Amino acid sequence: MNRREIFAATLSHRQPERVLVDYGKHIGSFHRRAYDHLRAHRPELDLPEQPIILDRMAQNIVIPERLCQRLGLDFRWIVPHWVGVRDVMIDGVRGYVDMWHTPHRWTDVGNYYAIHAQPLGKDDLTIADIETFDWPNPDQPAMFEGLAEQARYWLETTDYIVGADGIKVGILQTASQLRGYDKLFTDFALNPDLAHALLSRLSAIINEMYRRYMDAVGRYVQVVVITDDQGTQNSLMISPRMFRAFIKPYLKSLIETIKNTANVKVLMHCDGAIAPIIPDLIEIGVDILNPIQTVVKGFEDTRALKEKFGDQICFHGAIDVQQFLPNATTEEVRAEVKKRIADLGTNGGFILAPCHNINSDIPPANIVALFDAARQA
Repeated sequence: MNRREIFAATLSHRQPERVLVDYGKHIGSFHRRAYDHLRAHRPELDLPEQPIILDRMAQNIVIPERLCQRLGLDFRWIVPHWVGVRDVMIDGVRGYVDMWHTPHRWTDVGNYYAIHAQPLGKDDLTIADIETFDWPNPDQPAMFEGLAEQARYWLETTDYIVGADGIKVGILQTASQLRGYDKLFTDFALNPDLAHALLSRLSAIINEMYRRYMDAVGRYVQVVVITDDQGTQNSLMISPRMFRAFIKPYLKSLIETIKNTANVKVLMHCDGAIAPIIPDLIEIGVDILNPIQTVVKGFEDTRALKEKFGDQICFHGAIDVQQFLPNATTEEVRAEVKKRIADLGTNGGFILAPCHNINSDIPPANIVALFDAARQA
């Protein structure tokens, strides 16, 4: 079986020849410093000294093709270009403002850009303020320039699964970025009409961006990423009832837009303890769920997770970067890979990956052990 045949078997919950391995997206790549450590650990790979930054906020990188091959990655990802971004100084520190007019400020703690303020964060926000806000134009051809050609090349000359990485937007995450989590959640409880006015406007823009994305690349890709974190370490951010009232309808609309425009599978990145809403995500058309954080509530027992949902959705990730990989031995890493494949990979339905970005606290030897174990499983 070639990679795309294995992908089809995996998504159809049939036993593939092996478990596929993925990495290299906006949410799921090497932080710039972690990449430097890996270069120093494996100089024989002769990796570029200055990689391309993939996600400006998180400071992770586009994985060079030489490293993709060494790690045994089965996917290749096209990535929308950042547009509408301008550099600024914030309190004497470098930063930038994104297309949503949200300022981000550099922090040396972690070496990334953190959100600095909320453009719609005032206490007395009105629906009129939302209607007159300077919203980004969803018609952004530069966002997708050259992506169709790259995707077509991979489709026609390789057997890699070709994916369309997500536009860096999400219903809850972008609304929270604009309004602030505290004010948005208060709106859910006390001013639902205001909340829906914001979410509805966001939804229309995001849907149109994805429709144009699929118009550009949909014929060449097999899977598309959407992102929208809903969980904390121990619970959902909002109750299942509020999720179903305020977020689920707009996520459903986005997935319908994508699938009505292209014949693709949808991979959703949704951090945290989101087990209570997995049935909702299945219902609205999520085909692949990432990241499966095994250190959060509800995801510790991956065998039980597979037994409960394994014939309805494909799991993606499951190798923890928060607590496990920074502290494990290489032997423990190899054992963890085997365990998660045994728990989640029976009868297909599992794609193995680190569950989030690999940062500089993870030993390079553990990175190598992880991908070697995955390739040899």
